[in-house]
Amino acid sequence: MPETALRIDKLLFLLRFAKSRSLALSWAESGFIRVNGRRIEKGSATVGVGDVVTMPRGEAVLTFKLITMPVRRGPSPEAKACYQILS
Repeated sequence: MPETALRIDKLLFLLRFAKSRSLALSWAESGFIRVNGRRIEKGSATVGVGDVVTMPRGEAVLTFKLITMPVRRGPSPEAKACYQILS
């Protein structure tokens, strides 16, 4: 049965934005990530299909919409098929 929601730290790790889950957790706890405009301060915050995530990425700001839930941390093309870049 596919999951309908994932923790933000696990999602960022599975989508290959973060190299480790602990790094993704520290990003989430920093308070710079937003889900649907709502500020996230915990790694346990849930993200579902259709949610819009905004986060800093180097010098830029990355905004993406989650299209489908990732099942695993697979190769990059598999991860990129799960979201659509909006920014």
